[in-house]
Amino acid sequence: MVTTRNTEVASTACMDFPDRVFPLDPLSHEESWILFCKKIFQSNTCPPHLKSVSETILGRCEGLPLAIVSISGVLAAKDKNKIDEWEMVHRSLGAGFENNDTLMSTRKILSLSYSELPYYLKSCLLYFSIFPAGNPIERMKLIRLWIAEGFVEGKEGMTLEEVADDYLNELIKRSLVRVVEATSDGRVKTCRIHDLLREIMITKAKDQDFVAIAKEEGMMWSEKVRRVSIHKAVPSIQRRHVASRLRSVLIFWGADSCPDSPAPSLSFGHLRLLNVLDLEGAPLKEFPSKVSSLFLLKYLSLRNTNVNSIPSSISKLLNLETLDLKYTQISELPVEILKFRKLRHLLVYRYEIDSDDRILTKYGFQPPPQIGSLQSLQKLCFVEANQGGDLLLELGRLNLLRRLGIVKFRKEHGKALCSSVTKLTDLRALSITSVTDSEFIDLEYLSNPPRFLQRLYLTGPLQSLPQWLHSLDSLAKLVLKWSRLSDDPLLSLQHLPNLVHLQLVQVYDGEMLCFQAKGFQRLKFLGINKLESLRVITVQQGAMPCLEKLIVQSCKEMKRVPSGIEHLTTLKVLEFFNMPKELIMTLQPCEENGDYLKVAHVPDVYSTYWNNGILDNFALLTKEDGSPALPSPSGSRRDYIW
Repeated sequence: MVTTRNTEVASTACMDFPDRVFPLDPLSHEESWILFCKKIFQSNTCPPHLKSVSETILGRCEGLPLAIVSISGVLAAKDKNKIDEWEMVHRSLGAGFENNDTLMSTRKILSLSYSELPYYLKSCLLYFSIFPAGNPIERMKLIRLWIAEGFVEGKEGMTLEEVADDYLNELIKRSLVRVVEATSDGRVKTCRIHDLLREIMITKAKDQDFVAIAKEEGMMWSEKVRRVSIHKAVPSIQRRHVASRLRSVLIFWGADSCPDSPAPSLSFGHLRLLNVLDLEGAPLKEFPSKVSSLFLLKYLSLRNTNVNSIPSSISKLLNLETLDLKYTQISELPVEILKFRKLRHLLVYRYEIDSDDRILTKYGFQPPPQIGSLQSLQKLCFVEANQGGDLLLELGRLNLLRRLGIVKFRKEHGKALCSSVTKLTDLRALSITSVTDSEFIDLEYLSNPPRFLQRLYLTGPLQSLPQWLHSLDSLAKLVLKWSRLSDDPLLSLQHLPNLVHLQLVQVYDGEMLCFQAKGFQRLKFLGINKLESLRVITVQQGAMPCLEKLIVQSCKEMKRVPSGIEHLTTLKVLEFFNMPKELIMTLQPCEENGDYLKVAHVPDVYSTYWNNGILDNFALLTKEDGSPALPSPSGSRRDYIW
């Protein structure tokens, strides 16, 4: 038997017997608690006065057996009658590594994983020390930061983003980074490292002057430090200790700071060598004027601020690669941004959510007319198309574009957009939203769609599904809203070979949907919303053999669960949102001729509803120890956004 943290080692060792590789997940809370109590109390019983602090300490271990055993060894030597001793262990958990032989052994094991990394991954792993504890880190934000910091080496035939993605996947395979949330099509959405590994990375980062983490007023750091991560935005810190050699400043507003605190007072004029400036969430209403003098800046984020305009002086930032203005109040960019020939990611948009239906409304920006001159762009979201066909023709010049988002689209724009999209051969994601829910999206002019297109979002009426849609062999995610088709869309979609995520919102006016045998062979997520005439959903045996989650929402004429739902043996979550009472009643165990037995194989069945303006849910069926439970209120909240 071979044990390893590296999935590649496991795969190689069992090359001839791949079914003998057994990934070990972190222990569940119950399993962790049993191990914890057994090591400390020689039983499963924890004294009531120690339970709260014990659970807090155990939470830091995150199901890692090595960490649980190590911290248990420390606590076993403490007086079980003195809560303050246990609280002290919790408060000093990071510092405790250096002061305790038992925890030092854990440190050595985890440190070895870092030491064995190739050189190009060490800085990437150290970078996790910059982020506040407990906060999931967005994958794409991390990748853009790594690139701006210069950690990512170019490889022939690959973009820097693809190389950085490989770096992250390698850290995940080595069990050093854990995935917090993944998309239905398998992409990492957010990630983090274990708290104990993070403490080690903080120590190493400090020893190497990799980063200074400012958490308290008056904190000093070495002049050799090139990065500052501010977790508590105290203006006096920044006025006193701004180093002219800094390359990166990241402010995590809200990590420890009061939401009513004043805006940060950084002396940007002294930070001439800065490459990275992240002001996400800062209480800013205006663009900081002196930022325009940071000529070497590669990464600028004003995400989640109240900034509403960008001055023309931004034209001085000729090295900018990422401009993140997501969730700001900006709706227009100055013509001067056309000088940013190195710009790779331009994010200017925000979402607003309808509180009743949880449906997103997107707001984008008006770009300068010659947007096609930004030929390094890989992501451009979301462009307002109401400037006409000339703007949409400009998009065809952005031949490196991987993701494109368009809002306020009109039917007459179809020919120009199709002409441009045909040229965007590397496009992976395309989102188009019509100007109103009655304005048709016409994409029939697109005869040769991008062959690698993986995600497609069409929000607006369609006269019919585009003829080319069935040819998208790489398509993994498809979202259709407001389509209002008269013909069953499933016939055109069911044989897409890689489709794993399908959302249908106000897509079809018919009374019946039939998922045919051998259709949707890889589908994992299916959402059906506001099909107002729909009465019956039929699932034939052999359809959707991989489906894991099904949400049916606001289909007012549906009175019974989908016929044939018992064939969906892989289904893990079934949710009915704002559905007729008659349907919900058929799921009661005591209901004669009901549908309870049809869904008894599904671990979690929910009915979601609004409770005094708050989204809440009711567990109709939950599985514990393999047996179905009677309906009972569920404490969890479902927060799915369409």
